[in-house]
Amino acid sequence: MSEASNQTLTLHSPAKLNLFLHIVGRRADGYHLLQSVFQLIDWCDIVSLKRIPENDIRRINPIPGVNPENDLVVRAAKLLKDFCQIDFGVEISLRKVIPMGAGLGGGSSDAASTLIGLNALWNLKLDQKALCELGLQLGADVPFFIFGKNAFVEGIGEKIKEINLGSHDFLVIFPRQGVETKRIFQDPELTRDHGQITIDGFLASPWTDLSNDCQAVAMRLCPEVKQALDWIGQAVPGSEPRMSGSGSSVFTVLDPKIDVAKLENLLQNLPKGWMGRVVRGLNKNPAYNLISSD
Repeated sequence: MSEASNQTLTLHSPAKLNLFLHIVGRRADGYHLLQSVFQLIDWCDIVSLKRIPENDIRRINPIPGVNPENDLVVRAAKLLKDFCQIDFGVEISLRKVIPMGAGLGGGSSDAASTLIGLNALWNLKLDQKALCELGLQLGADVPFFIFGKNAFVEGIGEKIKEINLGSHDFLVIFPRQGVETKRIFQDPELTRDHGQITIDGFLASPWTDLSNDCQAVAMRLCPEVKQALDWIGQAVPGSEPRMSGSGSSVFTVLDPKIDVAKLENLLQNLPKGWMGRVVRGLNKNPAYNLISSD
């Protein structure tokens, strides 16, 4: 969903789940080669943009502890401004709802929404390909959110193919203890030679026999990951919970027959500091229609 005028634009920035994450190799420069399926979900941050005549990027309500040079929405605005040599500016407000450090892609989604929104607000007319190339400079997941549809993802995140996942609800738990991505990918026990699969292979059995190669390392570094997996296992018997991305959020797909109201009640009694939600999968980024794919 987006709301707009000639001078302002408000965008809902969705989180995503990695339905699986396989590490299939490593490049000479140290970047890991991955295979994954990214599922958009209706757990959203809200990015508000206001065009201003001054040649400035203003960040309202900055996130405590995050320096402006590390703030992805500021970096996205500056990148686009410099690339297009714009001599006016923007006032940016971000309401964080997606938890930080959860492996749900919130920061990347916010950056993508900033690029998409400013492309429209500044009337730049860059197409999807150009925005994705810019987004990749900000993070490997940013192009996916600009692409705007659920996807089978390969390489370091830049090879994106649309995939139809249907409509599903998910239970997502964030145990509040983050796992540093760098530590996981540098861990000597990380599996880096997972056999590759195809889109057809995934679609033949999308909810079973899949794994996250980062999960074992994350559970060792952050015991709360296993605790959250065990919590889902007890709350949803017979489910196959797994970690999303490099963690520490975990999730499971929900059977359509499940008593969601009962599950919502269970979520009221999560361990102190944990966050949990029943979320709905999305087929498109709410900002999808703002961008041309030509």
